[in-house]
Amino acid sequence: MTLGSIAQAALRRDRAVAVATLVAAISITWAYLLVGAGMSMHEMEGMLMPMRIGPVTPTYAAAVLAMWAAMMIAMMLPSAAPMILLYTTISRRRKTAPVGTGVFALGYVVIWMAFSIAAATLQISFENDALLSPTMRVTGVTFAGVVLIAAGLYQWTPLKQACLRRCRSPLDFIMTEWREGVLGAFRMGLRHGAYCVGCCWLLMLLLFVGGAMNLAWIVGLAAFVLIEKISPGGHWIGRAAGGALIAWGGATLVSMQS
Repeated sequence: MTLGSIAQAALRRDRAVAVATLVAAISITWAYLLVGAGMSMHEMEGMLMPMRIGPVTPTYAAAVLAMWAAMMIAMMLPSAAPMILLYTTISRRRKTAPVGTGVFALGYVVIWMAFSIAAATLQISFENDALLSPTMRVTGVTFAGVVLIAAGLYQWTPLKQACLRRCRSPLDFIMTEWREGVLGAFRMGLRHGAYCVGCCWLLMLLLFVGGAMNLAWIVGLAAFVLIEKISPGGHWIGRAAGGALIAWGGATLVSMQS
């Protein structure tokens, strides 16, 4: 075998491992969501732990965090797959550490875990203030309307568009953000994750409007994020969705007056 064929075989192996790992992580988290879809947090607790009574326990907080972590991995990894696979290709050609792809993906996931901690904290705060229904949906119409409008407006902001451009252009990200070594891979994963959070954080908060374990909302948001990032007209689709969210939020607030 020539050196070229050996390199191609190694690249195919690396990509196969990356794809298999991504498919496994996405499948496991979606399976978790399918099992929990339609349940309240208390019903999920009943399957896994005693019902929450009184103050929040570490076990309960861990269950809420696990739910959000699973949702973020299930929803965001598919749209990050092109970036992860491109990193695999470039790192193999540059003969970087073979664990680089896993470390890059870890950095990406760490950022979304940080978001999950914030979302879980917000959920528990809503529960403590009796602002969340058993289906983990906010009970306040005003809050729902404001979040819808805020998410719609954010779709048009320069920050959203700047983050979306980074998420939509894996090659541009590689060319401008490349770092060598294992630590460099982790830092790149962190930065790419930060751009994705900057792009999608308000969209993720819409889960409080539709229900944090409402499967239709989870699938819908995941599909929208994927389309916005990989379709040729993703920028305009995002802006159009922003206009629809603003109209929806306005109609929600107006309905309070009738």
